[in-house]
Amino acid sequence: MLGFVEEIVLLQIDDRRGNFVDLPQSAGDVVIAGAALMELALANRIDTDLERLIVVDASPTGDDILDEALARLTASTDELTSAGAIALVSLDSRKFQERALQRLVAKGVLRQADGRWLWVFATRRYPVIDDREQREVKTRLRQLLLTDEIPDPRDVVLICLIDACGLLALVLTPDEIARTQKRVEQLARLDLIGQAMTRAVAEIRFVVRHATTSIY
Repeated sequence: MLGFVEEIVLLQIDDRRGNFVDLPQSAGDVVIAGAALMELALANRIDTDLERLIVVDASPTGDDILDEALARLTASTDELTSAGAIALVSLDSRKFQERALQRLVAKGVLRQADGRWLWVFATRRYPVIDDREQREVKTRLRQLLLTDEIPDPRDVVLICLIDACGLLALVLTPDEIARTQKRVEQLARLDLIGQAMTRAVAEIRFVVRHATTSIY
């Protein structure tokens, strides 16, 4: 199973060209930070109240991306809001993106191909060599958004994240996006992961949406 950071990175890759879809770098940083925080919320490592994001369990998860994000939060001497936590974790987003790419290569989902642009600037492409994971992610999310199927809690969180980041176009057509807005909001309100986790995810989703919109 892929983690949220890996799935978000994978969804952003054009499976024909192997390049990332157009997304402002700052927005990409926010997306990855939000994915890491949502994963930590599901792992019962963080929680939120009306004003703060709190580390409730600082023990390692066994995932080096999540553990580094958690360590940043734990080391902070300031009281953190969700927005502050996203800004803090965003400092490592590019490193986490590269690490997620390496994981996807190691799992055989992507193949790294190095080349040169105009023989001066080194470029790197990541063609999908086994698109089962990518197809499975997109197909799974399309199925949940276009039907009344009850989703897995992790898929609810992933849908909340990609909606907040304006990435639904990676999964749906423009007409489908317009038709499924009520469905997205319905899924976001489902209490499938417990009230505390639902609150934390909702708070992170709100902050990510605001941050991404302000970037655009």
